[in-house]
Amino acid sequence: MISFPEIMEEVAEVLWGVAEKMGAEFDSICGVPYTALPIASLMSVSHKKPMLIRRKEAKDYGTAKMIEGRIEKGEKCLIVEDIVTSGSSIFETSESLVAVGLKVTDAVVLLDRCQGGIARLKQNGINTQSAFSMHDVLEVLTKHEKIKPSVKSEVENFINHNQFETKMFAPRKKVPEVLSYSERAKKCKNPIARRLLTLMDEKQTNLAFAADFTQSDELLKLADLLGPHICIFKTHIDILSDYTPDVITKLKALAEQHNFMLFEDRKFADIGGTVKHQYRSGVHKIVDWAHIVNAHSVPGQGVIEGLKEVARGKERACLLIAEMSSKGNLASGEYTKATVKMAEEMSDFVIGFISQNVVSNKPNMIHMTPGVKMVAGAGVLGQQYLTPQEVIGVKGSDVIIVGRDIYEASNRLAAAVNYKKVAYQAYYARLFRKKDID
Repeated sequence: MISFPEIMEEVAEVLWGVAEKMGAEFDSICGVPYTALPIASLMSVSHKKPMLIRRKEAKDYGTAKMIEGRIEKGEKCLIVEDIVTSGSSIFETSESLVAVGLKVTDAVVLLDRCQGGIARLKQNGINTQSAFSMHDVLEVLTKHEKIKPSVKSEVENFINHNQFETKMFAPRKKVPEVLSYSERAKKCKNPIARRLLTLMDEKQTNLAFAADFTQSDELLKLADLLGPHICIFKTHIDILSDYTPDVITKLKALAEQHNFMLFEDRKFADIGGTVKHQYRSGVHKIVDWAHIVNAHSVPGQGVIEGLKEVARGKERACLLIAEMSSKGNLASGEYTKATVKMAEEMSDFVIGFISQNVVSNKPNMIHMTPGVKMVAGAGVLGQQYLTPQEVIGVKGSDVIIVGRDIYEASNRLAAAVNYKKVAYQAYYARLFRKKDID
């Protein structure tokens, strides 16, 4: 039909007439994707009625909305469909429209296959009128000898024996609402978690840069260059061959200037008494400057208690390593479950996880994922890489950690900005996606 403009135009006018005849009152039109979209477009243009588009699934970029168009809550929308069988497509479209604050009471259809769909829709509060029924079509085809009376009887027999029950549609389950970073910030006990989620929202970045440098000038140069585009600057301070306390002084100043947080990837993994010294003392005095550190849960709660004791009186936080991105690692299964339990019980100091998946549904738990590249695959030494879209948009992590793919790029700033853009768009898409689940 879409290849015949004259017929399409006539169909649109017929359906407009059906809407008028049934007394439908509406402020906008929405065609059921995809066949009815051009019909609804013609009706909208010819009669100057606003049109809305319902997507079957949200995009991973842009606004990521399921309903596109100007939406005024409380207004009525007329649904347009080409064929109705069970009525499920019209009902699903109505659910999407109602979800954004619109009202749906009427629908118009070109052909009713007479299998109970219209009755089902009426039972669910949607008055549906068709221009033609399958019985009408069969009568015309038989009258003009396009089909034999025996074929007409066979089709009618099929229709009669394949009826959908007139009952309420089962409401589809929805994915739980995804809270924004700023909304989650309000649910955090730890001030560092609140601050991190807030700056991610304000700077519109969920990119953490892994600064795996052995020279301090390179470290500070990249902190200054990338600072405006990242939420976290992750260090391995113990690999600097020319470390001096002045490096920390300058790094703290850059963090303040560009509003990012310092994360020392120390991976504490000893008993509580030992990690207290590692955190507070030695050459690097990590507690004095790193907003965030991380730890393995292998030693038990003692490792967290030791770190927490040293951090008392300072705004500091810890991430637990729940999963790793390297092939063959042992951070999985019961280890991960025990790690999550430990973190959730000590959420005044533990703010989340280093993980490959979302391991906790608590909104105050932040998930950070390493092993991210624009192209997924395996790297050297067993490192497994996922894309920002996969990590943020599909798996539901909060922060991507990227190092080599940025600092080895010919244009480091452009590479970082690209990661920032792609990762935040993936978050934005996840935030607004209204995707159904079975």
